[in-house]
Amino acid sequence: MHTHSHEHGPHDHAHGSSQSERRIGLAALLTGAFMVAEAAGGVVSGSLALIADAGHMLTDFAGLALAWLGFRMARRPADWKRSYGYDRFGVLVAFANGLALFAIAGWIVAEAVQRLGSPGDVLGGVMFWVALAGLGVNLAAFRLLSHGDHGNLNVRAAVLHVIGDLLGSVAALAASLVILTTGWTPIDPILSILVAVLILGSAARVVRDAGHILLEGTPAGLDPRQIGADIVASVSGVADVHHVHAWSLSQDRIVVTLHARLADAGVAPEAITAAIKEHLKATYGVDHATVEIEIGRCADANVSSPDAPQTPVPR
Repeated sequence: MHTHSHEHGPHDHAHGSSQSERRIGLAALLTGAFMVAEAAGGVVSGSLALIADAGHMLTDFAGLALAWLGFRMARRPADWKRSYGYDRFGVLVAFANGLALFAIAGWIVAEAVQRLGSPGDVLGGVMFWVALAGLGVNLAAFRLLSHGDHGNLNVRAAVLHVIGDLLGSVAALAASLVILTTGWTPIDPILSILVAVLILGSAARVVRDAGHILLEGTPAGLDPRQIGADIVASVSGVADVHHVHAWSLSQDRIVVTLHARLADAGVAPEAITAAIKEHLKATYGVDHATVEIEIGRCADANVSSPDAPQTPVPR
């Protein structure tokens, strides 16, 4: 006997998603528009920092566009092919964006090392003005995204892309000032490597968190080993809780499944199910729970034993 809860709380798909979607869309437009200008400025000035930052902005534009698409897809209703809906599309986008950040950081480091081995001329004046304009654009994009939902991995990945661009503009601006005042061009690739290292640290955290969700990892703050004992202690009429599994569809949607054995066969199973779901929602914020009520032996006892005979499933 089991029941499914398909209720989602008042924060279900809301969570400022429409506002975050608009902000990410505007940030994508700003980033894409300036990317072309910065690439041209990097070629004219001979600055690796500007070219690297323009390349980073290209991936950022793609990443922000995917993030925007992720929000659009997440609003699509569930269907028979995807009964849980499309919420995880945003997590997949965040994971892909994190990997893209790894790739662009590696490219920046490789180009910087090559430039250190054979430094070239850099037009500090052109580099300065292009970097200054880029800093203004990135500050505007960062301001747009800083008011988004930072608990959302899609928004976090988008913010990291913009922060990477912001750091790239700061590095290019600093390098241009050093070149204008001292003529020392190696500062250009050196600062590029520093920006790449900073990007890698942030990208690793996004990939780790998105990968944890994609691998059905236990949500932060939940311990399946403790949920069973907690329910037995809190819900009257429950003798034992086992086969507890917890995972996330997205950062906002936690799913729990469990078996609950009744202490008394005379207790109404519906009341116990409702009490368990209410406890999970109030204590752990779980809006979607599947609770299988058992009276006596667990139905999965034979399945869990490798020596037990297997009964064919009728088709």
